[in-house]
Amino acid sequence: MKVAVIYNEAYPEIENQYQTEIPKNLNFKPYFDLDESDPIAEYEAIAEDLRKTGFEAYILNILDDMNIFLDDFEKNKPDVVFNFVEIYKDIAELEMSFAGLLELLKVPYTGAPPITLGTCQDKTLTKRILSQNGINTPKFRFIEKEKKTYRLGLNYPLIVKPSLEDASVGIENESVVSNHKALKQRIEHILNEYRQPALVEEFIDGRELNIAILGDQKPKALPISEIDFSKMPDHLYNIVSYQAKWDPLHESYHKTIPKCPAKLPKKVEAKAKEIALSAFKIIGCRDYARVDMRLSKDNELFVLEVNPNPDLTEDAGFMRSARQAGYSYRRTLKTIIELAAKRGKTI
Repeated sequence: MKVAVIYNEAYPEIENQYQTEIPKNLNFKPYFDLDESDPIAEYEAIAEDLRKTGFEAYILNILDDMNIFLDDFEKNKPDVVFNFVEIYKDIAELEMSFAGLLELLKVPYTGAPPITLGTCQDKTLTKRILSQNGINTPKFRFIEKEKKTYRLGLNYPLIVKPSLEDASVGIENESVVSNHKALKQRIEHILNEYRQPALVEEFIDGRELNIAILGDQKPKALPISEIDFSKMPDHLYNIVSYQAKWDPLHESYHKTIPKCPAKLPKKVEAKAKEIALSAFKIIGCRDYARVDMRLSKDNELFVLEVNPNPDLTEDAGFMRSARQAGYSYRRTLKTIIELAAKRGKTI
């Protein structure tokens, strides 16, 4: 079976300039090593693992040019596309469009369909769909324009996010606000800086859980991973901010430590998996996804986000849960390919 690993790195000549040595002037003790990021090498590693599993796999960077993909598709005629395209022409909302092209070409591809990718890009829409289907999410309001005052009927503290971003873009320590002045400043920051509506939610103080789901018609929840905030200093909120995910020189990067499996009461674990599976199905995910939740101090579960097509690099959260479930890295990749190929037989 021929597998095309398709991704979009528009400027591959620009290497990520991450430091690989710990600076001596940091005012905190780092937990993680600083590794140089090389996404293209990561895609090649995935293709290599697929080849070792028995597939004829190759990588293709479409370089913000759909004709590159179309020419390759005509030439190589892959049996399955492993879809890693997340952004096109610097527009995150166009992620769904590439999946739509694959639908038109009737080529089997991994992961979520266009409607799911588009839905999950819009945090407010996702929350409304989940709420209408009886799934608990933090109370929220959707702000489209500046006002003199914001009377939202929500309880402080609140967290303010861009409504159309992912990967924690726009989520910083300052996103959590405890009074109207700070709320107003943050809403207006989102509206002006990101040129999109702001999502304001009640901030759920508690544990953060990541539930990985693997499968299509019969999905299953993998062992739950938790973000451990126990080392987070008092001046930082217990959130997975943009800095916590992507800035290895920021303190929060080293104080948001994943642990899998999470130690949870059996009833809470079972309920979290049940909710995650329901969210997976309601939103229309396929093959693999991650549902992020908060567990409040009184053991109430709130869905924060549904993440279709999450990171599949070997050290990512999804793979951490897969390993705990007994799946090797190669077996996980193979399973995802096989799910897409099986679905392709019905096209």
